[in-house]
Amino acid sequence: MATYGNICRLLRISSAYSIPLTSGGNLRTGLLGTSHNSIGSNRWPQNPYCIVPGRTMFVQTQDTPNPNSLKFLPGCTVLETGTMNFESPRDAHCSPLARQLFRVDGVKSVLLGTDFITISKSDANMEWKVIKPDVFAAIMDFFTSGLPVVSEGSHQSEDTAPSDDDDEVVAMIKELLDTRIRPTVQEDGGDVLYRGFEDGIVKLKLQGSCTSCPSSIITLKSGIQNMLQFYIPEVESVEQVKDREEEQAVQI
Repeated sequence: MATYGNICRLLRISSAYSIPLTSGGNLRTGLLGTSHNSIGSNRWPQNPYCIVPGRTMFVQTQDTPNPNSLKFLPGCTVLETGTMNFESPRDAHCSPLARQLFRVDGVKSVLLGTDFITISKSDANMEWKVIKPDVFAAIMDFFTSGLPVVSEGSHQSEDTAPSDDDDEVVAMIKELLDTRIRPTVQEDGGDVLYRGFEDGIVKLKLQGSCTSCPSSIITLKSGIQNMLQFYIPEVESVEQVKDREEEQAVQI
């Protein structure tokens, strides 16, 4: 399985340090080796596209490190900024697109990004070739309907947005997450949300393809943790935070 090589591009980021950080100037020290653009430039969707007769929209797919998640690229803007994660149909009340995707049999969760949609399936034994045609149709039907992706007044997560209450360490953690780590993870159809910093422990929530991914621990410890510790000595470790529903699903 190519899981390790895909999602752990963070390992390559944290193992080479030669380019200065330039975003905002808040980070006190550290040099970085490979930029996000150079990391992702050689990647291309494994499945070329889906063409539906009578329609002009091409939807590409890209494998993710998680065999139960697949990244769909509609070739147009999905969200202007950030990501929005929907773990169940009842969470999708603010997104007509997510609601339509949850109508497809086998869809467990939906992550919307700036130019991608990550679909996670509910049954590991169900093959993607069974789900993909209905997902393709749902995406195409939606983008030809003229409906908004999210309802007016809905907001993306602002977990990494600066706050007046942030101390220097938290501000640096958020900056690293927002400028270095999240874009890389989003390339693999996932996302990482900041959930707090206490007693040297950074608490993060994984979304999209990162959820229940076989390499999630490697991503956290060998990728994200190494990078944060290199720049911020106050960081002792990184821990994953799960919602109650996720914990119950693991137990089942």
